[in-house]
Amino acid sequence: MSLPEIDVVLASPRGFCAGVVRAIETVKLTLQAEGAPVFVLHEIVHNRHVLAELEQLGARFVKDLGDIAPGGICIFSAHGISRDTEHRAEAGGLRTIDATCPLVNAIHRLVEQYHGQGYDVIIIGHHGHPEVVGTAGRVEDRVHVVADAQEAGQVVVTDIDKVAYVTQTTLSQRDVAGVRAVLQQRFPNIKGPAESNICYATQNRQDAVRQLAARAELIFVVGSKNSSNSNRLKEVAESGGCRSYLIDDRQDLQPEWLKGIASVGITAGASAPERLVEGVLDWLEEHAVIKSVSELFGKDEHIKFRPARPYRQQ
Repeated sequence: MSLPEIDVVLASPRGFCAGVVRAIETVKLTLQAEGAPVFVLHEIVHNRHVLAELEQLGARFVKDLGDIAPGGICIFSAHGISRDTEHRAEAGGLRTIDATCPLVNAIHRLVEQYHGQGYDVIIIGHHGHPEVVGTAGRVEDRVHVVADAQEAGQVVVTDIDKVAYVTQTTLSQRDVAGVRAVLQQRFPNIKGPAESNICYATQNRQDAVRQLAARAELIFVVGSKNSSNSNRLKEVAESGGCRSYLIDDRQDLQPEWLKGIASVGITAGASAPERLVEGVLDWLEEHAVIKSVSELFGKDEHIKFRPARPYRQQ
């Protein structure tokens, strides 16, 4: 049976964002300075390949602070943590390093500022997502999580004239728009960002996928199933009328997906290393005749974050 002939188009930008690079670098530098094991509360980023690599170096990912003995090093993941978690780590005698993405930290400060001014704060985001849990946990009360327009229509606040909102950084504008419209209708004086708190990297990758959906008949999104930003990329591709699959790596690919396809697009979530994209290209070379490989021209990303303290270079 003859192999399908396809053109391959790569999204740009794709893959690691500055916050993910910073988090991974923080773990590696801590291991170099302190030796193994180094404990990380929850997954440092949502990608099983990255986690496996760091585990081989001596990182240990735990779900609870009680799994770390007093005096142990605990790194907080890029998604951020609550004040209660900070206090429990201190009470448990742990040495902590905060690898929270600086953009998430900015939202934490905004929530604390609004709350300190007497506002109820609404977080538009997914219930139970580590970033949302950490953001909500920056204050003790008057904070609400709404995931959709229906919940936005039901949320109960203390004073309808003292309401503010922020958003999870890894949503899409489509996720936010309907929820924000309901909130603005119910609370005309609501305070919040002009658009959303969606981070620049998330937005850039979604914009690139919109371009990709106009060029490709099928899109592979490389990213873990529990990665919010990767799931949003799949949704953005499909909203552009393009069939899309979220894959961990080349092992998830199925030859029948290429049937009748002449063009394939590839992108990667913000926690997915470029080597996984290269693995998808290798798989395509084995299962198709690649006529051309091209890359879209998206926004250049020059932002870099220094590693978390105390491992910043002076």
